[in-house]
Amino acid sequence: MAEENLENKEEIKPASWVKMKPAELESKVVELAKEGKAPAEIGMILRDKFGIPKTKLFGKRINQILKEKNISIKSEKEITDEKIVHLKEHIVKNKKDYPAARSLTKMLWNLHGIEKALEH
Repeated sequence: MAEENLENKEEIKPASWVKMKPAELESKVVELAKEGKAPAEIGMILRDKFGIPKTKLFGKRINQILKEKNISIKSEKEITDEKIVHLKEHIVKNKKDYPAARSLTKMLWNLHGIEKALEH
């Protein structure tokens, strides 16, 4: 039954208005990654500035392109850790900033969830 579904699936092709070629797309993704953009940010930039709805239409995901080019990306855990450190520094300087304290609590919950997901 699964084989039938694969046979019936049509090939996904880029939309007719997309003028960028796969090689150009890869170079743009690499360029944006070297600027320090996260894969999600790269996707939004490609969508907003270049009219590319999804990079998967070109056959690869953004993370796949970055792995092939040996460009390291920060994990969600690393990004959350950095945000927590910055929030703690801010709260030390601004003890009465209760919204920031609440934000720190949420980030700690988020970190706990990420760590729990990584265990499985």
